[in-house]
Amino acid sequence: MSREPQPLVRRVAVVGCGDISALHLAAIATVPGAQLVAVCDVDAGRLDAASTATGVPGYTDLDRLLDEARPDVVHLCTPHHLHAAQAVRALERGIDVVLEKPLAHTRAEADRLVAAAEHSRAKIAVCFQNRYNRPAERAKELLDSGELGAVLGASAVVPWHRTAAYYEDRPWRGRWATGGGGMLMNQAIHTIDLVQWLVGDPITATGSIATRALAEVIEVEDTAELRIMHAGGATSTVYATVAGVANLPVTIDVVCELGTLSLGAELTARFADGRVETTAERATASGERAYWGVSHERLIQDFYAGLDEPGAFWLHPAEARKAFDVIQDVYDDAIPDRVTPATDLPASAATA
Repeated sequence: MSREPQPLVRRVAVVGCGDISALHLAAIATVPGAQLVAVCDVDAGRLDAASTATGVPGYTDLDRLLDEARPDVVHLCTPHHLHAAQAVRALERGIDVVLEKPLAHTRAEADRLVAAAEHSRAKIAVCFQNRYNRPAERAKELLDSGELGAVLGASAVVPWHRTAAYYEDRPWRGRWATGGGGMLMNQAIHTIDLVQWLVGDPITATGSIATRALAEVIEVEDTAELRIMHAGGATSTVYATVAGVANLPVTIDVVCELGTLSLGAELTARFADGRVETTAERATASGERAYWGVSHERLIQDFYAGLDEPGAFWLHPAEARKAFDVIQDVYDDAIPDRVTPATDLPASAATA
């Protein structure tokens, strides 16, 4: 009597037990064969809560976790300045990595991670989960099909809200040395990634930044405007802020020779011949964290499903670097004499 093949068991650890880790833990629970074996954080309260909730050992030191828990995959949900160093340490041990965005907090650290990923036998995914939202997927399909003609450019708006308490609760978020930047690196990066993915590889970007509402709390920007020049001649503009009164829907409008795409909670495609097509999301995000989207689970499932296949995962560090470099270009343009954040900060586990 034949039996269905059993999924390969993979030992999994989550490093960083802050807000975003809840989405990773929920997604891991949906992956056949994924076995959570450890969690890690330097905050004793959060670590104890996560260890109690999951029933797995908790660690305060990443190297000890890697040595003792022996994970096959680590999910890194830590502050930005720890991303590259922690990911490199895992990759050098042959451990697969799921890394929250951004891939790094400086260009030098991004270089280091890209090189490590290229030379490691392990795979790594960077979480730009909004590419897995169905409206974004359909927009990409339509643009790649050529049905809308040449892409002329896009306009995007990120009208969000963050309180002083948001930064006071996690002080690393509001600092150049630990966040690598502000709203662009922590919130708008997802929209910038979608814009460049849809319109074309970015060549360079210019822009300005400001701190309109939170200057007494943070040293980084809460508002920015930028212009992206894409390969092929298209141009895009982005306005983003967390100084708004609420978390309102992000919008991206793509203008083509033969129609337009309006991407928000759903996609509306308008064709030159009068046709109108709409594409809704598979599920509707709700609650306080709805702005994260609904597709962490799909990205993580896709990553695990391809672990035994040859080649890099499609959202690898070199791909994730495209949106990162747009932001770095804007910082360089807006603050030409800025001091680059340190790259030798402690690489211990911490809370995201």
